[in-house]
Amino acid sequence: MEEVLKVSNLTKIFKLSQKQKKINKTNESVKVAVDDLSFSAYKGEIYGLLGPNGAGKTTTLRIISTLIKADKGDAFINGVSVKDNPKEIRKMIGFLTSELKLEDFFTPNYLFDYFSNLYGIAPDVREERKRKLFSKFGVDAFKEVKVGNLSTGMKQKVSLIISVVHDPDFIIFDEPTNGLDVITAKTVTDFLLDLKAEGKTIILSTHIFSLVEKLCDRVGIIFDGRMVVSDTLSNLTKDGDLETVFFNLYEREGHRQ
Repeated sequence: MEEVLKVSNLTKIFKLSQKQKKINKTNESVKVAVDDLSFSAYKGEIYGLLGPNGAGKTTTLRIISTLIKADKGDAFINGVSVKDNPKEIRKMIGFLTSELKLEDFFTPNYLFDYFSNLYGIAPDVREERKRKLFSKFGVDAFKEVKVGNLSTGMKQKVSLIISVVHDPDFIIFDEPTNGLDVITAKTVTDFLLDLKAEGKTIILSTHIFSLVEKLCDRVGIIFDGRMVVSDTLSNLTKDGDLETVFFNLYEREGHRQ
């Protein structure tokens, strides 16, 4: 298998404000969000980071996508260091997060053209990709509607389209179906499977067992910023369903349901 992503001993520590200490019910001045985390992902697979809220999934993906810097360790995409070559990494990846906010007064058509121009995509290629993606996600009828007037599901579809405007081979999705209705969620998951069929490598974070079972080839289960297990889905579930495996590990690590 061709290794596309290598995450090596990532560690990220955040200082906590007084307000955050109160929210987290702790007297500790720091939080170790990612704790010596390592794993690999391979070409043409969907790798799922599975864990509860606060496990460190989003922080890990933000480090890989160069949005924040690790305190220790590094990650490599096709051998390129996230730490040393962030600009090159950004050209190589697509990144979608539920926290991505599109400006309300722009239209999907304008945003697609704008981001295509940022990536230097030729006009003929841009128009063909726009046609295919807008048609696939049903954006055609809304392409000149301002983002602020779109439904939550349609905003998510537009965000997804913008994240892959440059047709990247490595794609990161943070909670890709979070807050979506069942129809929009299926459109998104079907698209992820289409991307996989094209040979692209996809990393996604989620806390939804059924999503992992439907999409992922390999799974990393993380608690408290630590990788507890990383293996193929088939190996993890050979003795039971994913939910049972997850909670057995959760209890083994000293947590209570």
